Amino acid sequence: MPQHPYLTADVFTDRPFGGNQLAVFPDADLAPETMQRLAAELHLSETVFVLPPQNPAHTHKLRIFTPAMELPFAGHPTVGTALILAETGRLGPIDCRRDIVLEEGAGPVPVTIERDAAGRLHATLTSPVLPTRQPGQFDRALLAAAIGLDEAALDPQVAGEILSAGVPFAVQPIRPERLSDAAIDLALWRSHLAGTPMQHLYLVALDDWTQGRTARVRMFAPAMGITEDPATGAAAAAFVGFLAAHQRLPDGATRWTLSQGTELGRPSRIDIGADIVDGKLVAARVGGTAVLMSSGSFDLPD
Repeated sequence: MPQHPYLTADVFTDRPFGGNQLAVFPDADLAPETMQRLAAELHLSETVFVLPPQNPAHTHKLRIFTPAMELPFAGHPTVGTALILAETGRLGPIDCRRDIVLEEGAGPVPVTIERDAAGRLHATLTSPVLPTRQPGQFDRALLAAAIGLDEAALDPQVAGEILSAGVPFAVQPIRPERLSDAAIDLALWRSHLAGTPMQHLYLVALDDWTQGRTARVRMFAPAMGITEDPATGAAAAAFVGFLAAHQRLPDGATRWTLSQGTELGRPSRIDIGADIVDGKLVAARVGGTAVLMSSGSFDLPD
C-alpha cells in the first residue's frame, strides 16, 4: 500500500503541548474526499495537505480541512505549515528571512518567515482578504445564552458584530472577569445558530478598548467539528478589523498580542497587526511560532 507521510506541530506556542495542534501532509497526492477522511481520522483542529502551486511564482498550494469541512483560509494552519516546511528544510536554508506565498481557497497568502538571534523561526501571514463586516442580524442575547452567560457578562462598552477575513466570526466583547466562565450550550447552538452567520463564536476581552495592546480570546466552532479551539488565526485576522475600527489607529503599523487556550490547558500566543494608510486598514497580519511534535504515515489502498 502507498504510504502518505505527515508531520504534526503545536502552533502559536514555543513549547510542546501548548498552542493548537496541526497535522501537515507535505506531499499530498490524494483525492479531496480522502483528505477529509484523514482530517476526521486525526481529529485535530485542522489538517493541511500541501500541493504544487497553480501559479509557478508561488511556493505551494494548501488545502485545509477541519474534522468536518474544508476551509478557504485559516491562520494556524498557514503559520504552522510554513514553519513545518521551513524546519524540515523544504524551503531551503533560512538564515534571516524568507518570503513565500501559499495558495489557499481565499487567495494567495504572503508569509514572512524570520529567524531570531536564538535561532527560533517565527512566521507572519498577511490575510488574503481584508477584514470586513458581514451581513446578518447580531443577537447578543442569543449569543450570551449559547455560551452559558447572562447579558451582564457581555462588555457594555463595545457592541459585537460579524466579521470575516475569509471565514466569518461573531466577535463579541466579554467582561474580562467573565471570559473563563463561558461554556457552549450545544443544544441551543444547534437549534438557533447552526448554519447562520453567527455560527462561529469569537469571544474577546480587553481591559482598555481605546488603546489596549493585549487581549484574551476564546473561539467556539461546532460547525467545524471544533467545540472550542485553543488558537484561531482566521478569527484573529478578523479581529484585526474589529480593533482597527474601535481604536481609531494612526497611520503606520500597530501590533497586539492575543492569548488563547488557557481554559483548555493549551496556552497560546498569537501576534496580530494592522497597517494603516490614510486612515484606512490596508493589511491584517497574524504570526507566531511552532514546535515540531511528531511524524508518521498512513497506509492507504490505491
